[in-house]
Amino acid sequence: MDNKVLITDVVGPVATLTFNRPGAFNALDVELAEALRDSCRALSTDDAVKVVVLRGAGRAFMAGGDLNAMRESPIDALNQLIPPVHEAVELITAMPKPVLAVVHGAAAGAGLSIALAADFVLMAESARFSFAYSDIAASGDAGITWSLPRLLGLRRALQIAMLGGAITPQQALDWDLITEVVPADALDERTDALAAQLAARPTYALGRIKQLLRTSSEYSLNEQLQREHQAFLDCAGQPAFVQAVENFFSRRSSK
Repeated sequence: MDNKVLITDVVGPVATLTFNRPGAFNALDVELAEALRDSCRALSTDDAVKVVVLRGAGRAFMAGGDLNAMRESPIDALNQLIPPVHEAVELITAMPKPVLAVVHGAAAGAGLSIALAADFVLMAESARFSFAYSDIAASGDAGITWSLPRLLGLRRALQIAMLGGAITPQQALDWDLITEVVPADALDERTDALAAQLAARPTYALGRIKQLLRTSSEYSLNEQLQREHQAFLDCAGQPAFVQAVENFFSRRSSK
């Protein structure tokens, strides 16, 4: 799965995808978008991988889309770039395992979109978010207009998208855009610890929880109750559930 613009490193149950265009602050071009899509396809069905980590090489997570490719023929360039990154975002949000974004430096435009698609977001104290699209007279892609109003509410989403400007880590935390703010020199250690904690949890159940929560707004209460019923039955049919229940009673009897 390795690609020169995307490095895939699998250690035990954790797969790390590193955007590897550091000279361009990992700006998203077609090659990187396609590599991300292809890796997400493979990891979605790899049962040995229990957690996926997204991060950037060099000084940034991802500083938006690569504008160099859009200068001469923007319509053609976007029609090549947008489909693979959109499929990658769909795969990230639907992946039956936790996805963790680790943000340092800039996460702007498509970088912000991809970070917000993850289930957990760790952000260095020195990092910054930026909507960025309206700064270049564009509307947004990679799911940004789907995630922002769901995470923030409509008013705050409109403010961020229309007025632009940087979002500090503390603002991102206060607005529920991220999971944690971490000192820059502790980011790797905290990433490893959180990834290990998630990998130790029952992956099948986490996948069903993720699916239920991410799609709950699409269903009525009655429909969601039915989906919960079926998901619980599916979990109960897994060896992990049987073992966890036995462990519960073993702990009780040993007290």
